[in-house]
Amino acid sequence: MEHSFSSILYEVDDRVATITLNRPERLNAINTRLPGELRDAIELADADPDVHVVVLQGAGKGFCGGYDLVEYAEAQGEIPGSQSMPWDPTEDLAMMGKCTEHFMAIWRSRKPVIGKIHGAAVAGGSDIALCCDLIVMAENSRIGYPPSRVWGIPTTMMWVYRLGIEKAKRMLFTGDLVSGKEAEAMGLVLKAVPEDALEEEVRALCNRIKGVPRNQLMMSKLVVNQAYENMGLHNTQLFATLFDGIARHSPEGLWFRERAQAVGYKQAVEERDSGDPIAPGSSKRFSLT
Repeated sequence: MEHSFSSILYEVDDRVATITLNRPERLNAINTRLPGELRDAIELADADPDVHVVVLQGAGKGFCGGYDLVEYAEAQGEIPGSQSMPWDPTEDLAMMGKCTEHFMAIWRSRKPVIGKIHGAAVAGGSDIALCCDLIVMAENSRIGYPPSRVWGIPTTMMWVYRLGIEKAKRMLFTGDLVSGKEAEAMGLVLKAVPEDALEEEVRALCNRIKGVPRNQLMMSKLVVNQAYENMGLHNTQLFATLFDGIARHSPEGLWFRERAQAVGYKQAVEERDSGDPIAPGSSKRFSLT
């Protein structure tokens, strides 16, 4: 049975629901509709007694390239996620909090969710991927949160819960992208396999899980998740979502959007990630120190 979404594909076959982020022309970048549709699709699978396991994947060249910077950074005028100053952090928190809650539907689902990652899962795309229960990546795929250099904080903040304190700080202090092979070695994901073996690997994992009763899967997932809830996951995400808004309205954050409007987001990102950023309000290079 197929269901109609504008940015998501949803199908069920033999106890496996497959949710596909479906904006391949934009590398499945997150627009205003995708978070809510992702939540709806997860809840659809959650309510279906014929579904035992969910696979989350991306159409086209990669999993998800993050928030659509053409829509959120490059566009002129008032846009979602960027307020005219003075900035109201409460409005920002309410808006971004909805996105965080939509992504966390993956975490809250009673069904196991397997993230199937090829190409890139970067920035907001990594927020989505890291909410999955199990992640299988292509060895040559990439994951990371480059906006932690300027213009963002990962709102789901799953890095610390998956990696521990030092490796999480390394990823956020640098904004580095790591390959699937390195992500496996770090303990960030379950497994990395050659790209041509990704489909078979995920199918084999689904086949192993889908024979377990739904109630047993639910109990196992909830009891493990509860350990992380007890560590203060919700409070961590509250701070992260608030800080994400601050990062987009700091002097450097405002500069990044202005730069994206002036030269396009691709060049602005290249300059941001070069290690030698441009000073807000000028064209001169400067050191953040």
